[in-house]
Amino acid sequence: MASLSVHDRELFLAEPHVAALSVSAGPDRGPVTVPIWYQYEQGGEAWVLTEAKSRKAGLIAAAGRFSLMVETTTPRIRYVSVEGPVSRTVPGTDDLLLEISERYLPPERVQAYLDLANSQFGEQIAIYLRPEHWLTADLGPG
Repeated sequence: MASLSVHDRELFLAEPHVAALSVSAGPDRGPVTVPIWYQYEQGGEAWVLTEAKSRKAGLIAAAGRFSLMVETTTPRIRYVSVEGPVSRTVPGTDDLLLEISERYLPPERVQAYLDLANSQFGEQIAIYLRPEHWLTADLGPG
């Protein structure tokens, strides 16, 4: 098992994987871990878009930090986990929603998702993570 170089881990995290977001749920609980879309550009901050009143948003605000873990099993078995402090929280915007939707959905499905999000999701916030601790592995071909 080999660790990924800084360049390779950042490149891998920049790919559109679905992340597992983990955040502390308090002293008598394990962490809350949920799947989530995220955005990341090499050398920058990662961010997630979520409902402002969601449980995970409240837990992230209380903890002041969270983790994202992404993996793939083909063509290689690889994972990257990044943890760090919240660097900022900003109101969700149509531009952020469009950016994350285009990252994960085929072009013909983006508008339908935007319509759904605007009609059924509550107020959104973008929570930014400053990568501080990384765990990586490349286990070879899947």
